[in-house]
Amino acid sequence: MKLHTHTWGTGPRTAALIHGIMSDHRTWHRVGPALAAQGYQVTAVDLRGHGASPRGDYSAEAWADDLVDTLPPTLDLAIGHSLGGMALALAAARLTPAKAVYADPAWPLHQAKNVDAAVFTSLKQATRDDIATLNPRWSEDDIRTELATLAAWDPASAHAVFGTHAIDHTPTHPTVPSLVLTADPSPLIPPALATRLKEQGFDVRPVPGAGHTLHRDDFDAFMDALHGWI
Repeated sequence: MKLHTHTWGTGPRTAALIHGIMSDHRTWHRVGPALAAQGYQVTAVDLRGHGASPRGDYSAEAWADDLVDTLPPTLDLAIGHSLGGMALALAAARLTPAKAVYADPAWPLHQAKNVDAAVFTSLKQATRDDIATLNPRWSEDDIRTELATLAAWDPASAHAVFGTHAIDHTPTHPTVPSLVLTADPSPLIPPALATRLKEQGFDVRPVPGAGHTLHRDDFDAFMDALHGWI
């Protein structure tokens, strides 16, 4: 499936940004221009069921296949957050970016088998105050963006992530040079898994003090953590 995309910049290098669940390309409203200023042509996708992209059958494999159908091969850089990190890892061997960054990726979902998709679908009705309370470090721009992306999100997609679909998507090795950025502490990448990923060849770096939405909790720290990769 071809996905809706948004582009920043016209630089000689290419980058892709892949958002998490309930979001879309607008979550990258600061990261995209920052990468463009560093010489990238940046393409941010709306995953299936999100933003302006089509709806359809949802699965980790379908999200990954859509990336392959939409993005150019041999990107210089690909960054995936949460669900986007899951999809990117499943697509990396086919996309073959020069470098991949996984921002608090939703890999070990088998640890969340008791998390009901209804927890996420209920957020479809979240108010401005709800979002501000859940994300105290977000700017007003990010709060407004979240309201907009929730309105454009198909909550049926949450059922492809949780319950019986909550399986372990953790890669056994990096397909391409790969950096894993984690929240501090991370709800998805606990210390034991971070150690294992390092042993398998991943570069793993925490973003001090940031929650799961690293690039929105502390944009400057997120960009600093990319040092050496962009």
